[in-house]
Amino acid sequence: MYNWFVTVRLCHSDTSLQTMNRLIGKTAIVTGANSGMGMATARALLDEGATVIMLCRSEKRGKEAYEELTKDDNSRTYLILCDLGDYGSIRNFVKQVKESFTRIDILVNNAGFISLDRQETKEGLERQFGINHVGHFLLTTELLEKMGEGSRIVNVASGAHKTGKIHFDDINLHKGFNVIKAYSQSKLANVLFTRELARRVKDRGITVNCCHPGAVATNIGIDRDTGFGRTVTRLLKPFFQTPAQGASTAIFLATDESVKDITGEYFYKCRIAKSSKRSKDMELAKRLFEFSEQLVQKPAGATNG
Repeated sequence: MYNWFVTVRLCHSDTSLQTMNRLIGKTAIVTGANSGMGMATARALLDEGATVIMLCRSEKRGKEAYEELTKDDNSRTYLILCDLGDYGSIRNFVKQVKESFTRIDILVNNAGFISLDRQETKEGLERQFGINHVGHFLLTTELLEKMGEGSRIVNVASGAHKTGKIHFDDINLHKGFNVIKAYSQSKLANVLFTRELARRVKDRGITVNCCHPGAVATNIGIDRDTGFGRTVTRLLKPFFQTPAQGASTAIFLATDESVKDITGEYFYKCRIAKSSKRSKDMELAKRLFEFSEQLVQKPAGATNG
């Protein structure tokens, strides 16, 4: 864990001191906090008084983001490295959190991965499904014992879920892989996980919601080695939202009093939105949850499909 000694709310216009200090004493985790919407989310939560744990895979990019976020005060910001494509790394992150923090009030599962070519995680999962869903599934379920009445979980999904299908017979997409098929599967999984987890933890007073951020100019589609996607992103940037705008609904779900008792819903632009018929299938949600439990219990290399 690193605490180196080395925000804007767009859904409402209330920027009073009382509003900006409402998260004092609360602890939040933001995945993928080193750039884009994750960094915008971390900044907004810090601005409202929260202690923020930044989950980042890259030490270099994580440290750069940490230094940017802590120019004025580093006492409430922590960086813990974690690769969401590696079960061991996730469990090590959770171990550090449990040893250092008494409670988690907010978990924003923001990190995302997309790739034109088929890649695999350390455990042999198709990488988009493995990071976007399974990694966050393991992280969230392992952290639940640190959460309680009033805690909030926010999963950043996507409108891409509407074309998604869970390919239980070929979950790793060995047959007929394409980026849309893989990404939409992972984003449908985000929504289904939200609904089933919300049902399971409702009696504990924990809320679980997900959101579609809209089209945002971030680094998610850029190959860091080849730079692929950078030119397209630059050309389309005028038509995209900023990361702060894209993060606004996740921030709203993590902080706003108006949604403190709402759970299991899909939001867009800070309102409950229509999601696909498949995403509302609670039998499918239950099946995916149990399937995911089996995946994270298996040793490396033991996945099927």
